Amino acid sequence: MAILGGLAALWLLADPVWSAPYEFFTLRAALVNLSGIVGIALMSVGMMLALRPVSIEPFVGGLDKTYRLHKWLGITGLVFSIIHWLLAKGPKWAVGWGWLERPVHGPAAEQPVAIFRFFSSQKDLAEALGEWTFYALLLLLALALLKQFPYRYFFKTHRLLALVYLLLVAHSLILMKFSYWGELLGPVLALLMAGGTIAAGVSLLRRVGYRHRAVGVIESVFLHSDNRVLRVAIKLKDRWPGHQAGQFAFVTFDRDEGPHPFTISSSWDGDGRMFFLIKGLGDYTNFLPEMLQPGDLLQVEGPYGQFEFNSGKLQQIWIAGGIGITPFIARMQALADHADGKRVDLFYCTREPDEGFINRLRLHALAAGVRLHVRVDAVDGRLDAQGLIDAVPDWCSADIWFCGPAGFGQSVRSALLGRGFAGADFHQELFAMR
Repeated sequence: MAILGGLAALWLLADPVWSAPYEFFTLRAALVNLSGIVGIALMSVGMMLALRPVSIEPFVGGLDKTYRLHKWLGITGLVFSIIHWLLAKGPKWAVGWGWLERPVHGPAAEQPVAIFRFFSSQKDLAEALGEWTFYALLLLLALALLKQFPYRYFFKTHRLLALVYLLLVAHSLILMKFSYWGELLGPVLALLMAGGTIAAGVSLLRRVGYRHRAVGVIESVFLHSDNRVLRVAIKLKDRWPGHQAGQFAFVTFDRDEGPHPFTISSSWDGDGRMFFLIKGLGDYTNFLPEMLQPGDLLQVEGPYGQFEFNSGKLQQIWIAGGIGITPFIARMQALADHADGKRVDLFYCTREPDEGFINRLRLHALAAGVRLHVRVDAVDGRLDAQGLIDAVPDWCSADIWFCGPAGFGQSVRSALLGRGFAGADFHQELFAMR
């Protein structure tokens, strides 16, 4: 909202349309400019966020929240692009149907600046380029939002958005009202489009996150058959900056498939070793037990995320839904080595209990001094606010860390907020990255 408000204010300062007498086509031209400016600005910010900038994570709550912002910037930018397209095409259709009278334009004034004269000569090309690029944008964003679209294809097609963005930058530069460049709006848009252009180039060259990449080798693979969770232990061959319990990394097992985000399931001891627990939830992850072998090379990029258990309260409640247990395992390993004096209750909620997996959890909890509550849906029912309150009577003095399906987390959070729990004390890791 801050971006939208700021752009609207800058546009109002730059465009005199509101102080001029009403005329439909004059107002329509102004709104075409406004919708185009907002659309390209939002896409520029979204393009920069796609670089996975670690520096802004503390301000947005982690890379998972950054990706959520990236997604909604893309959706909002698309909405304004649709409005822009309708404002550009709709009146022309209305003139053709006889609903509006075509405006009479006098001869265009000669532009004193050479670059503006060049832009004026390219207006028809820019309009055609913008229209067809808009159709490509519509298709690619629809595919990105379609959950049924396989990730390996999403990973490849989504990169094409960088090329689409560059074409839209060219369209915007040529067609934007020349007088805007002399106002504050001009430099602001120039900076946004410059940043977006650099980010698009980085994406097209496949250099996103390259400073955070490390090559590793698989040391062991073990499948917990009852809950379909694969444990992949690796040894890094490159330098790794270390990670905090609760952070995640993008792991590339197969270059054709591309990187997938997985929570790091182990604490960092400085020996280059870590492991991941991966749930078989789709075609790719279900195939990993057959595909991965000790000795295989892989690429790890990270660490990312702010799910780091930092709080000033002496009591914490952890809630894990299914494979959402992974950050809590890493945290228990860290606490086993360096206790922080906090009282911790961990709820592990699962529909597919695996005794071997649960026994490992009990050992981790014992070593870390964590009170473990195992809840099997078919036996105990799904955990709700009342079940949590019954198990932890002093729940209101704790903060809560949740990792699991978004709907489950929202249900528990809403119920607790209704009982007076502070929203700032409920920390939730987002599963969805697209």
